[in-house]
Amino acid sequence: MIYQPPTALPSNLLTVVEMRSALEQHDFGTVFRLARSQAGISYSKIAAECDIKPERVGALARGRGKVTTFEKIVHIADALRIPGHLIGLAPRPWEREETSAHLSSTQNGTNVRRRTVLQAATSTGLAAALPTLHRAPTPRRVTADYVSALRERTARLRRLDDLLGGGDTYRVYLGEYQSTKALLREATYAETTERLLLSLLAEQAQQAGWAAFDGGRETDAVALYKESHAAAREADDSDLLGNSLAFLAYQAIADDQRGAVEIAGRACATITPGTPTGVRALLHERMAWACAVAGQPTEAERALEAARTALDKREATERQPDWAAWGDRTELDIMTGRCWTELRRPLRAVPVLEDALARYADTHARDKALYLSWLADAYLTAGEVEQAAHVTNRALGLATGVASVRPRRRLASVLHQLKRHKGLDAVDDALARAVA
Repeated sequence: MIYQPPTALPSNLLTVVEMRSALEQHDFGTVFRLARSQAGISYSKIAAECDIKPERVGALARGRGKVTTFEKIVHIADALRIPGHLIGLAPRPWEREETSAHLSSTQNGTNVRRRTVLQAATSTGLAAALPTLHRAPTPRRVTADYVSALRERTARLRRLDDLLGGGDTYRVYLGEYQSTKALLREATYAETTERLLLSLLAEQAQQAGWAAFDGGRETDAVALYKESHAAAREADDSDLLGNSLAFLAYQAIADDQRGAVEIAGRACATITPGTPTGVRALLHERMAWACAVAGQPTEAERALEAARTALDKREATERQPDWAAWGDRTELDIMTGRCWTELRRPLRAVPVLEDALARYADTHARDKALYLSWLADAYLTAGEVEQAAHVTNRALGLATGVASVRPRRRLASVLHQLKRHKGLDAVDDALARAVA
């Protein structure tokens, strides 16, 4: 039997309009109030299961305060058995367990297996439905050529991230990382090959960490970024060392903006005369973003200019690591627009975002939906409500079916602002699409 916490919300309560609206807005005070009034779940039980002080649960239910940290939102979702899609998360592990148990109890044989695989493909991501990816047999002694082949495999698998969200790719990337870690532990190799393996491990840990972050597994992401940092340092790979710090800075922004700027500065400090221009641009971009979120316009603009200078110096014959290949002028323009949006400079943000996103293919649905959220935000800051609604509507369409928590999470704040303008056709259309 699958464990059900005493605070699990009844399924019929999850269909109540007020509850659905509260979940969409992450208004957990209303969620707690409805849980008590409609389902008889006491605040003391909620406090115990959610690891929140009882007085704070009561205060939230009275409309005082908000729950904002990702970790606490996940904790509440699991304690109250709130399906992930209702609050912008990937499906929670217990959802898969419940679905599997239900299928097992209702049908048998081949049909059950077929439906289970289909359920895995739609609710837990591509990797959960796939068998283990084929891998060539490991030689007795690992050579530099073998590591090179593994790096090429990692580059091919990275292309999945162009089309799929972290909810689909996390297990694939984590499996590659764990396989390389096993090689380091069990295989034999020369000292020079060991450094190559450690460098590969750092690269794979970053890719798995990124997928974890994108799929809503932020604790896993931080752990993987730290593993990457340690492996890159041991391999004496300054490029991957800097990128691991850039990832950690990006992750830290939500909770510690000043700390994120400091970590991003350490990432840029790893740049040497031999650092590839693409890596330089990438590290400076992340520095710009940290500064923008921290409200430092001068520093953000300086970092953006450094990134632009790096790309201007790129030569066609210069070799770039595959993990930095996505950083081009279009991405830099988008980051520029994002920074000016965060700094509340819509007149600078809108033109550059409009131009860059016109060059950005819809096939990159997750990223384009995410970037459109900043364009919508910039339009709202400029007072262009209807245009913001049109952009939001388009972003919602692209985000549908993508296994990533980030677009919906970003769009939630935009939708919250749009609700103040109900009655405008464009706004009502966007809000209706969000509910659907």
